[in-house]
Amino acid sequence: MELMANGIRYHIEMTGDEDCPVLVLLHGFTGSTATWNPVIEHWPDFRVVAIDLIGHGKSDSPTDKNRYAMERQLEDLESIFEKLDLNGFSLLGYSMGGRTALAYACEYPDRINELILESASPGLLQEAERLQRQEADARLAQEILKFGIKPFVAKWENISLFDSQKSLPKNVQQQIRQERLAQSAQGLANSLLGMGTGSQRTYWNCLQDLNVPVLLLTGELDSKFCAIAQRMQQLLPNAEHRIISAGHAIHVEKPAEFATMVMERLNQNY
Repeated sequence: MELMANGIRYHIEMTGDEDCPVLVLLHGFTGSTATWNPVIEHWPDFRVVAIDLIGHGKSDSPTDKNRYAMERQLEDLESIFEKLDLNGFSLLGYSMGGRTALAYACEYPDRINELILESASPGLLQEAERLQRQEADARLAQEILKFGIKPFVAKWENISLFDSQKSLPKNVQQQIRQERLAQSAQGLANSLLGMGTGSQRTYWNCLQDLNVPVLLLTGELDSKFCAIAQRMQQLLPNAEHRIISAGHAIHVEKPAEFATMVMERLNQNY
């Protein structure tokens, strides 16, 4: 379905019975609702709501980079949840979608009852780090706009963060590549500029006040995000950190194991 939120058209896919508990899914950078296809089938007892974030998938990719600011994305999500009459749901986000999910939980804590973060962070704590990352993201955004999606995807799928995906079956690798190639150059560039890790505000100082249960999932091959999750767990009042034998994109690399772990957690609270 398509739904307007503050002037932006969002693409949303829903499965499951309306009377079932709700699980909302937010994809990562260069992703879309399609990224969840291998795991959704494992959750038949939930109403799953997957959303294409701004600049991604079939949602709008406006030209104004300011429209992609994290605060604006959170306002859009709040509008979507209001229009869909969603309350007391579980929110799951991967990577960029995890940053977005955490930011949403910090700003609108009363709407959700559980947070599941896959390979996610609260942003960067130090201003110097943020500025450095902003500069790197700005350079990458310029490359995307100048050279287009194909050269960017060829570069992106070869960064070290995704090394573990090279051992996936060829058909799975091709599905990931097609999902990335289907993106808008304008959308990805502006997403980096507006809601990239360096552009968003840090949410590290929110963690100690976030009282909803939080499940942190990281891949053991992804040492950077394992360390981030360990730090987050120390600050969060009600958090569990579980490590799966995978890299950054656990739901892609180990879909059945990921889906089972999420389902076990959800069943504890429903």
